[in-house]
Amino acid sequence: MGPKQILVVDDEESIRWTLRKALEREGYRVVLASDGDEGLARATESGIDLVLMDIKMPGSDGLETLTRIKEIRPNLPVIIMTAFGTLQAAVQAMKRGAYDHITKPFDFDELLILVRRAFEVRDLTEQLARMEGGRGQAFDFEGVVGLCPAMQQIFKLVGKMASSDLTVLIRGESGTGKELLARAIHYNSRRLARPFVAVNCAAIPRDLLESELFGHEKGAFTGASALRRGKFELAEGGTLFLDEIGDMDLGLQSKILRVLQERQFERVGGERPLSADVRVIAATNQDLETAVTQKSFREDLYYRLNVVGINLPPLRGRREDIPLLVSHFLRLFAEEQGEEPKTVSPEALELMLAYDWPGNVRELENAVKRACVLAATSLIVPEHLPAALARSEESGAGSGSSFERMLHQAIGAELQRLKEERDGQIYPHFLVALERPLLLQVLERTRGNQLRAAELLGINRNTLRKKLRELGIRPVQRDEEKTNTQSDL
Repeated sequence: MGPKQILVVDDEESIRWTLRKALEREGYRVVLASDGDEGLARATESGIDLVLMDIKMPGSDGLETLTRIKEIRPNLPVIIMTAFGTLQAAVQAMKRGAYDHITKPFDFDELLILVRRAFEVRDLTEQLARMEGGRGQAFDFEGVVGLCPAMQQIFKLVGKMASSDLTVLIRGESGTGKELLARAIHYNSRRLARPFVAVNCAAIPRDLLESELFGHEKGAFTGASALRRGKFELAEGGTLFLDEIGDMDLGLQSKILRVLQERQFERVGGERPLSADVRVIAATNQDLETAVTQKSFREDLYYRLNVVGINLPPLRGRREDIPLLVSHFLRLFAEEQGEEPKTVSPEALELMLAYDWPGNVRELENAVKRACVLAATSLIVPEHLPAALARSEESGAGSGSSFERMLHQAIGAELQRLKEERDGQIYPHFLVALERPLLLQVLERTRGNQLRAAELLGINRNTLRKKLRELGIRPVQRDEEKTNTQSDL
């Protein structure tokens, strides 16, 4: 048997050339295609053993081409390359039958491992292709973003098991996005047309939680004046999300265990068993292993819940995602307000990168929204951020991120976003992106005095005015500058 043949589909010549050299060094034969249509034609050839394909290309994109390839050759392994750090890209690729997904820029050793594994477990791709399920409208994953390796692994795992009925246990600190991830799993499963019902087990008094989950019959207890359906009934055919399940008392844990084992339950005060066609996703911020050891959480329930375990990292453990998340929240707030997104100054972003964010992504989102409200101009500066960030910087003086590292991270995140949107316009975009916040901050520091701003920048006033017109900046002219302007006339 001759060497295996790999088809590389990418509209960037440099990437095609680099991948060809790397794969040929490993003994593979490589065929190249520059767009989806050419890739489809090549993929249908009998000699192709694996496809390595970009997700964003002229004409038919990677997802469209993937779908068409799988219709013709369902057992052909396809690895999708994408610059997107969103869950949606990974999930959609896996749902359409991709063997795996890798994010640009990628490590070649990781890619080669994926390729070898794809050949070793080729039979698995047929099973994955059947995971696609319904073609309903995809859930909006805009809030689930991340480029760090830990988040990318989570995205892949979700894509592989979303369409199953496996019980999932999501663990992570408060504010890491556990419920959002649970919704992502539900809305990419075959249960997406049925309800997603969420219950915070820590927010409901223990004596009321049983009735909340299982419902009650009329007259079951004082005040039960009518029959009430519980969350298990309301979630019939869909997904029940049990948040903070680690706070549930042992007596109720045993009843949850019975539902998972027997798929049946009774309402409080009821005698007739009811069926429970419900997928359970649980979440906690507690150490359940320790709780099991301390006998505060049932061991058998723990193993029933932890069929698929997902650990969401805290934000301090994925600081490289902070510029991406900040940009996302700025865009969301601007859309809500019907205005252009604000810009974060380098100093403000530096503080965000240095802060530990004990409240995780939720705290970051709140800080960005607060800053947008406080900023009188389109530039967010350190003064607009919570005082805790400044205190953190002071306590860690000398150990924080450098301006160069911050700028490198911010540019990297923006490049990931722009790479598939722009062609040949990245350089002028960055010039504007850097120039605009600089001018805005200098104008703010000089209280809108263009004469002093020009002196501080080391340019003449006419040049400054030209730049402001080009960038659409209309600073408020202070009285002192009006006087200077009149004297010049």
